[in-house]
Amino acid sequence: QEKRAYILGASMLILVGLLAGIVPMIIARVIDEMTNGTLTYSALLFWVAVVAGISLLQYAMRYVWRTNIFGTSAKLEKILRQRLFNHFTKMDSVFYQKYRTGDLMAHATNDLGSIRMVAGGGILTMVDSLTQGIITLFMMFWAVDWQLSLMVIIPLPVLAIAIRFIGKKMHFHFRRAQEAFSSLNDKVQESVTGIKVIKTFGEEELDTIDFNKMTANVVKKNQSVYFYDALFRPAIQTIMGICTVIGLFYGGFLVLEGQITVGLLVAFLNYITRMSWPMVAIGRLLNIIERGSASYDRIMDILKEESNILEAENPVTTPIDGDIQFEIDSFTYPQTSEVMLKNVKFTLPQGNTLGVVGKTGSGKTSIFKLLMRDYDQYQGRISFNGVDMKAYSLDTLLGSIGYVPQDNFLFSTTVRDNIRFGNPSASQEIVEEVARLTSVHEDIIGFPEGYDTMVGERGVALSGGQKQRISMARAIINSPSLLILDDSLSAVDAKTEEAILEGIKTNRQDKTTIISAHRISSVMHADEIIVLDNGEIMEKGTHYELVEQNGWYKQMYEKQQ
Repeated sequence: QEKRAYILGASMLILVGLLAGIVPMIIARVIDEMTNGTLTYSALLFWVAVVAGISLLQYAMRYVWRTNIFGTSAKLEKILRQRLFNHFTKMDSVFYQKYRTGDLMAHATNDLGSIRMVAGGGILTMVDSLTQGIITLFMMFWAVDWQLSLMVIIPLPVLAIAIRFIGKKMHFHFRRAQEAFSSLNDKVQESVTGIKVIKTFGEEELDTIDFNKMTANVVKKNQSVYFYDALFRPAIQTIMGICTVIGLFYGGFLVLEGQITVGLLVAFLNYITRMSWPMVAIGRLLNIIERGSASYDRIMDILKEESNILEAENPVTTPIDGDIQFEIDSFTYPQTSEVMLKNVKFTLPQGNTLGVVGKTGSGKTSIFKLLMRDYDQYQGRISFNGVDMKAYSLDTLLGSIGYVPQDNFLFSTTVRDNIRFGNPSASQEIVEEVARLTSVHEDIIGFPEGYDTMVGERGVALSGGQKQRISMARAIINSPSLLILDDSLSAVDAKTEEAILEGIKTNRQDKTTIISAHRISSVMHADEIIVLDNGEIMEKGTHYELVEQNGWYKQMYEKQQ
């Protein structure tokens, strides 16, 4: 995609290397003319001007390759980050049970940074080291003396073996270091999110100890990386030192024999010094590549994950409406063997309200997860007006459902933007209308900045009841065909609950609603109520019919009375 930028950048690097290779020969010529007594002021000024001109030209070329190579590496990071984030938005519940939030954040930060280094510093180092190495070797063999050059490069194969060994170790330990950092990242994210709980139980010290242990583990893993990283330069400098000793000894012998001049020996030693950079660069390149390779493997592992929720080839895109037929013979969560729903079947006519009650863990939330296609691995069928739910596109299905979960999540923005999250273009009048419907308008106008009040991360600045009612307003603002309230009235008082339910009943006469609750008062006005126990329907009927059955529902109703 960015081959032009890379070709231009690499071309500038090669030209810089070619110009740099000329300078030692200019120095050699000046030294030889000085030794022979033939150097003139005008010649000296000429060669100084040439070297200065080369330096200025190199400056311009370096600017070009920097903007092209490093700029392009930033583009690659952007593309990968967008691809990764888009992947996150498409994955299902199983994926988010497998990967922790902090781990995914580490993939989107540290790992992408390491890959960017390969596309920037890695490309630079590779082209620069190869260009300078080849040009330097060519000048050593062609311009100075091939026998001397051959003697000097004898130790280099030993260096290649050492670099290969160190590179493999680097890859292994860097991957472990990144995994340790992911765990630490997840720990920090979890501690910051749960700081209220930590403080409430007075566990700050214990949490800090746990954090310090994980930090020490990250340091330990990185020390293993740095141990092998630190071996690169000493190994290279040792071998290049041996090369210099050979060059100085054998080159001095050739000068004494009259086979080369002093100027050529100085140029040759300069070339040996210049060879140190390609050797160091190769070590650095392998370091960058091994880090980037480990990070790239981690990114690819994430991108290879596939969602278990797949759309039909030609999905239905018309909004859902009509009666709901829920016919589940059996449902089990992935990676578990416990059956969560068994023989759960009901029909909900359009415009009616269904109440769902039962003990904690009886399967109420599981029904809602299946209605929203969080999971497809079940035996049975769910349909809207006779059309299988799996035939609808996900955007169409979820766009027609308003869901208020038990755990209300608010974004760190204003109250207004939280309410109109599903409809950003909604007017202030519509926002206030749904706020009144959920009995939260009076609370909002009592805030310091009204609807412009920032709610804080996850709604930390609001009470539980306020968060529930704002979440309900957010779900209702699009007038969804199906509204699901999953124990969403637990934090409001009985009077507010009655006002909200009456408002929903009045404003949603032609739309379907499902209410799950532990309080019988929340569902007693529903057209039909089902009672779940261990994933099965134990009782079914209207409020009055269930009271007459003298079962669990009647017992709970009497206790709550």
